[in-house]
Amino acid sequence: MMSSATLKSCLLAARPKTLPAAIVPVWTGCVLAWKTTGNFHPWLAACTLLGALAIQLATNFFNDAIDHRKGADTPRRLGPQRATASGLLRERTVMGVAAGFLLAAMAFGTILYQARGWPVLIIGLPSLFLAYGYTGGPFPLAYRGMGEIFVILFFGFVAVAGTVFIQTGGWPHEVLLLGGQVGLLSALLISINNFRDREEDASTGKRTLAVRFGAKTAAAVIWLEIKTPAFAGLLWIGFGMPHLMLASLPMMLIGPRVIWVVLTRPPGPVYNRTLALAGMQLVLFAALFHLAAALGA
Repeated sequence: MMSSATLKSCLLAARPKTLPAAIVPVWTGCVLAWKTTGNFHPWLAACTLLGALAIQLATNFFNDAIDHRKGADTPRRLGPQRATASGLLRERTVMGVAAGFLLAAMAFGTILYQARGWPVLIIGLPSLFLAYGYTGGPFPLAYRGMGEIFVILFFGFVAVAGTVFIQTGGWPHEVLLLGGQVGLLSALLISINNFRDREEDASTGKRTLAVRFGAKTAAAVIWLEIKTPAFAGLLWIGFGMPHLMLASLPMMLIGPRVIWVVLTRPPGPVYNRTLALAGMQLVLFAALFHLAAALGA
């Protein structure tokens, strides 16, 4: 049986503040499926959500162990403590937990495959591989400045479209708009994290977008990740659902605060609070999307 200290260390490695990036695509995808077709299958929704969370948790644990192995987490770190680098957990233990979450994701994926067939494999297998390939393997995306692209694709378009397909068996055009909004707001979490850590990452060879292109470009990307999904909300008018523009409200209220910090404050603890604000913005987007869909039914 695990000690309380070990459980706390595992919770640290799980990075619970990042989990909205796994929850929101499934949440909003289910809402969109219900809104466009009237279909909602609770059992499939639960399996989709648990599978997405398992993949996110596997990614986080792999990240914790592999960043330590590569020397990317140093005592200069400005962000939260890392379980492996700080010696709270052994690398072997963290990698084993990550593998366990991948097995759990495969179990939930098997249920979804039985319900919807081979398209689930097209969605699931790359997601399983990239849980490790985000920081590990011969071409680690996080070390090549492709973290934001990965998140937009897999936590935006793929996750939203996959959720809607599992609920409805179809691919409505609306998934492109919603997937883009969710993907950009999720990528914002990565961008703020990398903007904060750019000096440490540069010293350890982790060539994130902020390291490769500099602070000004990284700040511009953060601006786009907030403003693009906000103004993209206007496109719901074209789909005959103008009430869904309400979901853009958090980007109008919280987004300016995030942008102000990035443009005016040097890397420091304030970025940890800003990262929490960005996570709150993502959750509020989903909540207002749900509320607007229900009120406009």
